[in-house]
Amino acid sequence: MKELVNIIVQKTGITQEEAEKAVQATIGFLKTKLPPPLAAQFDSFLSGGGSGLAEQAGGFLKGKVSEVVGAKA
Repeated sequence: MKELVNIIVQKTGITQEEAEKAVQATIGFLKTKLPPPLAAQFDSFLSGGGSGLAEQAGGFLKGKVSEVVGAKA
């Protein structure tokens, strides 16, 4: 998650604290949209913990968020 915060800071110029709040808000929102079993594992996906599949899913999500942030910067 730290990597995602750093990308947002670099691409948008907002402070580290603001980026952390934005990431937390986004994660909270996404958790409400996921089925409960996936929502429970979402933090693990983003932290890179768990299986190789979890790491790939976290990387995919980070990449997509980076694309969106980059497109608006």
